[in-house]
Amino acid sequence: MTAQRILRGIEFAQPRNADPLLLDLYLPAEVSGSAAKEDLHADGLPAILHLHGGGWRTGARSSMGPVVDGFGLSPIAQLVDAGFVVASADYRLTTAATFPAQLVDAKAAVRWLRARAAEYGIDPDRIYAWGDSAGGHLACLLGLTAGSTDFPRHDTETSQGAAQAQGANPAHRGADDAVAAVAAWYPPTDLVRMGAQARPDAVASADEPGSREALLIGAQPAEAPAKAAAASPLAYVHPDAPPFLLIHGTADRFVPVAQSTSLAGALEGAGNDVELLLLEDADHMWSTPGGGSDAAAQATAATLDFFRRQASRH
Repeated sequence: MTAQRILRGIEFAQPRNADPLLLDLYLPAEVSGSAAKEDLHADGLPAILHLHGGGWRTGARSSMGPVVDGFGLSPIAQLVDAGFVVASADYRLTTAATFPAQLVDAKAAVRWLRARAAEYGIDPDRIYAWGDSAGGHLACLLGLTAGSTDFPRHDTETSQGAAQAQGANPAHRGADDAVAAVAAWYPPTDLVRMGAQARPDAVASADEPGSREALLIGAQPAEAPAKAAAASPLAYVHPDAPPFLLIHGTADRFVPVAQSTSLAGALEGAGNDVELLLLEDADHMWSTPGGGSDAAAQATAATLDFFRRQASRH
């Protein structure tokens, strides 16, 4: 792999009555950290915002969870080695706030990247979202809610910063929180039906008292279907969504595989570009009966290939 520069703990937003939100920025060797070199593409490098998993209540930026991290595949490093800038960002956990705080934070990270595109050699029209589990849920929402007025900015996102994000590149069109493609690993996408879709051997169910999903929306999903729908990517599907890649294990005991197949079906039905990869016998975090890393390696390779193809379309 080529040399990479990592800038850790950069503050990108300050929610009211909460800790500052930080991100880790991974830069390919060709990016100096202050500007793109002259030999780079005139519009800059593609960038990926990564959002971690952990059921919205645990987890940390720059991590894929203990199982995937333990495989030593370093998906972020592979993406950076392929020429992508990667930003892995915090978002408020459910110990601090309920939905939509997590999505508001993710949108702030997208705006931060776009506003600083020139500084870090990023093409503002090639900013993508990628997440695993809870982070995949947020990545899907980023792809489906660009420009929505239902999710207000942080107070620290000034009008000047918004103008910088929108004007980072004269060719950039659309909302300043838009992403050009989404990759999601085993994402929750339909909190209304998630509990009913749980496997008989499920480790967790959305309908259990105090479930991760209940903590996210501040109510039991079955008892608050409107709140559950408002936090579900499936409810925001529209005909102009960016390309999606959904990857899910068929033996997932935490997030039912139907969560990905149903979103894929809805996106396809609306006329969007969607790819669905189902990994046989893989559980959450790509655990497999044999304990090997084959499923994680396949998911990483598919994600890298997907983003490469999206970047080449520009």
